[in-house]
Amino acid sequence: KAQLAMAKIIKKSKTQKTKLRKSLQAGTVAILLAGRYRGKRVVVLNQLKSGLLLVTGPFGINGVPLRRVNQTYCIGTSTKLGVRGMKLDKFTDQYFSRSKDAEGEKVSAERKADQAALDKDLTKEVAKNPALKKYLRARFSLTRGMLPHELKF
Repeated sequence: KAQLAMAKIIKKSKTQKTKLRKSLQAGTVAILLAGRYRGKRVVVLNQLKSGLLLVTGPFGINGVPLRRVNQTYCIGTSTKLGVRGMKLDKFTDQYFSRSKDAEGEKVSAERKADQAALDKDLTKEVAKNPALKKYLRARFSLTRGMLPHELKF
C-alpha cells in the first residue's frame, strides 16, 4: 500500500517550464555575471525549451560566441536590439549537446558558419547606433562606492 501511494506522488510531480524574466526578452542587451565571459555584455536571442537563454556577443564585436546561459546569471539592461526576422530555429538544446567522440574542444565548421551568419545580422543592428558597439565591447564591473541595488541598467 505504501508503494502505491509513493507511485501516485511521483506521477503527479511535473516539470515546470522556466518563466522568462521580463527584463530578459529577445533583443535585450544583458550582462553576464558568472562563467568565462563574466562582465561581458551580450544580446539575448531567445529562450530555449530547457529554460536557458540563447545569447551571443556578437562574436565579432566582443568575443562572446553563441551559447546557452541560465537567466539567473544575467542582468537585463534597458538597451534593446532588433532581433525579429533572424533565423534561430536550428539553435536548440540538441545543437549545443556534446558529441560522444569529442576529440579536444574544436569548434566545427558548421558552428563557425552559423556564428558568422548571426554576427552579420546583429552587426547591422549595432551599426545603427554608433555608441552601441563601444558599449558592447566594454566590460562591466563594480568599483568602490557603487551599490548594485541602486544602479539603473
